[in-house]
Amino acid sequence: MRKKRVERTIARDHSNVCFKPCGVQRRYLESVALDEDEMEAIRLSDFEGLYQQECADRMGVSRTTFSRIIERAHKKVADALLHQKALTIMTEYNKG
Repeated sequence: MRKKRVERTIARDHSNVCFKPCGVQRRYLESVALDEDEMEAIRLSDFEGLYQQECADRMGVSRTTFSRIIERAHKKVADALLHQKALTIMTEYNKG
């Protein structure tokens, strides 16, 4: 049985964002979906340059949870880049 997911603080709206390889129509591409908490983790850690504990505090999660989130995010981004897949950002709004 899985634990209930903790509500996470997301400071930016990442809806309606998609990245894809140049010159290929999106309908011909496989897609990788990055959850909004994964996108926020990338923003805080990689773009803002914050330490993991500070990122975790801002998102309202433990540092170990943040570590798992950022690891999943990096793996998905690498998959999209290395295998020429579209990368979309999934928010609560567009999951349903």
